[in-house]
Amino acid sequence: MAPVITPVTTSEVMPAATTVVIIGGGIVGLTAALTLAERNIPVVVLEKGRIAGEQSSRNLGWIRKTSRALEDIPLAQAADRLWAGMAARVGSDVGYRQAGIMFVARDEKQMAMHEKWLNGVNAAGLDTRLLSHSEVAAHVPGGAGKWAGGIFTASDGRAEPTLAASAIAQAALAKGAVIIEQCAVRALATQNGCVSGVVTEQGEIRCDQVLLAAGAWSRRFLGNHGINLPTLPLICSVMRTKPLQGPTNIAVGAPDFSFRQHQDGGFIVTQRGALDAPLTLDHLLIGTRYMPQLRHARDNLRISLGKYFVKDLAMARRWRHDRRSPFEHVRTLDPQANPALNSEAMRNLRAAWPAFQQAEMAASWAGVIDVTPDSNPVIGPVASMPGLTLATGFSGHGFGTSPAAGQLAADLLTGHVPIIDPSPYRFERLM
Repeated sequence: MAPVITPVTTSEVMPAATTVVIIGGGIVGLTAALTLAERNIPVVVLEKGRIAGEQSSRNLGWIRKTSRALEDIPLAQAADRLWAGMAARVGSDVGYRQAGIMFVARDEKQMAMHEKWLNGVNAAGLDTRLLSHSEVAAHVPGGAGKWAGGIFTASDGRAEPTLAASAIAQAALAKGAVIIEQCAVRALATQNGCVSGVVTEQGEIRCDQVLLAAGAWSRRFLGNHGINLPTLPLICSVMRTKPLQGPTNIAVGAPDFSFRQHQDGGFIVTQRGALDAPLTLDHLLIGTRYMPQLRHARDNLRISLGKYFVKDLAMARRWRHDRRSPFEHVRTLDPQANPALNSEAMRNLRAAWPAFQQAEMAASWAGVIDVTPDSNPVIGPVASMPGLTLATGFSGHGFGTSPAAGQLAADLLTGHVPIIDPSPYRFERLM
């Protein structure tokens, strides 16, 4: 069962023309729309299903700099600043709490990995520090785990996915953005090799620029235009407990579980050491590009060949603009949660912190993550298609960096000075 997001009354009338069309009503696209609307730039967001209906509402809500690649940290730091002011900006609570994130290590080998990462990002000026066993216990009391130590960033935080995207959408609407749900974009319209609009199931909209922020759907959309975006799917299963007295307000990640407090007093829990990796045709087409990742993370992947492969294979990869598209056949990616992974997570968590012995599950869900070969997103223009900009491939990091990622995309669309150096996210690096 999918998380229930705060409902938003979106637009019903599709304009004939605008300046920017955003394909995808997830949190990155919505933040870009808010930024554009604040700059008085006409913008229309088109969502094939419901806003934030996929990974934008199904993620863990973590906002972190810890364990990010050095080149990705400036985006996370910019996002921190924007998250801190988000409630005031949108006039609504988004659940943001700068309560810190801590990762714990079971042995010296895992501690050495944390230390290596920290030494490698010294130039970023983070407030991250290594913790001893006793310091872990002081930060998160009542534990029974034999931790070798940990790593802690006090300036990391969290927000509520079921609140944030809706609040951002409401603010964008109030500023003049148009957001239309249940309206799939079938294809780009072009003139002389440049984007001139988009073809939707409800008709065509003329525009000057298009931002594709379609998450796991982006590869299929671009493939229909002969543009190869290398992304593969992973599925993360998540559960939320009923309210209980937990050991800390800090979000905690262990090798085989993680937890963070939910706004209702329960906890969001996942098996941090395991993701479902259903095989698809794309694994045969581009899988070799992921070999370095596979060697590093093979033990964390539950690889399977089954219904997901069949459904993906049955979905069209080429279609005409005047025919029904895959995005109309499947409005929302809604994979079933893996109960075995959620049970593993809770069993491991209870063994480490007995306060969770009485925890009861209130809900569970799963979401599809689109992963690039280097686990960094693409935020930037497509040289072969002037007028098209991408903000996709966030590899499970999109929610935390979304305010800065959306603003960066808006900056690049409109020629503003970019909020951070966009070069680590250029599309060409993946070609």
